Amino acid sequence: MNTKQKYEMLKEYISDLDNLIVAFSGGTDSTFLLKTAHGILGNKVIAVTAKSCSFPQRELNETTAFCEKENIHQIICYLEELNIEGFSRNPANRCYLCKKELFAKIWSVAKDNGIYNVSEASNIDDTKDYRPGLKAISEYGVKSPLRHVKLTKDEIRSLSKKLGLPTWNKQSFACLISRFPYGENITPQRLSVIDRAEQLLLDIGLRQVRVRHHGNLARIETDELGFNILMERNQREKVYKQFKEIGFTYVAIDIIGYRTGSMNETLPINTVKSLCKI
Repeated sequence: MNTKQKYEMLKEYISDLDNLIVAFSGGTDSTFLLKTAHGILGNKVIAVTAKSCSFPQRELNETTAFCEKENIHQIICYLEELNIEGFSRNPANRCYLCKKELFAKIWSVAKDNGIYNVSEASNIDDTKDYRPGLKAISEYGVKSPLRHVKLTKDEIRSLSKKLGLPTWNKQSFACLISRFPYGENITPQRLSVIDRAEQLLLDIGLRQVRVRHHGNLARIETDELGFNILMERNQREKVYKQFKEIGFTYVAIDIIGYRTGSMNETLPINTVKSLCKI
């Protein structure tokens, strides 16, 4: 099945729904899903965005700007992951615990607004990685339209470009908690340090970037563009100085570069298999 056929299937799937809430993070996938759903269902679509300490303000601002531009009703719900029992210890099923709390809140918003369909924007590629949150999505009866029609990330980017969406080539983003090794205690202060470190790198021109937190060591993952920028001595010295100021002793560049879920590489394969079951 080609991309065009999948897109037509997606529109048919959405048109069969009377109303819909889209869990909207402002990323490439959720922006594409929200735009498509709003084009079909109009004001019967609501975007719900979670505000939390692991979601940078810059990302929240982008969701608000998009909804205002597209005249889409947006509701901000407040999610404090660190208050979830056991969550701050960063267990391997952290994403599952977070998604359970998130979708419980979104379903509450749905009921308050007379909506009985809730969706999220994972794509078919997400089933190839360790994604314990997919289990919570299944348990809560949340629809996954993009996965349902088997759209890949590349196809979503291509369709987004044709729709004129500014997020068609937006860098991938994951919550800031994913920057820490499993089992390491998470605090608002540590999340703030990561947020500031990544903003510093974005400010000098890096696009795809992660700053992984290893105690007093910051491990930078980036793409080829980022490597080229960091190969300039003055940029490296600037980054080192600023990272020292925000609390790191050592700064390293990962020679493999950016890849999703690099912290999952430390998990035993049996743990991954058991937590991926949905």
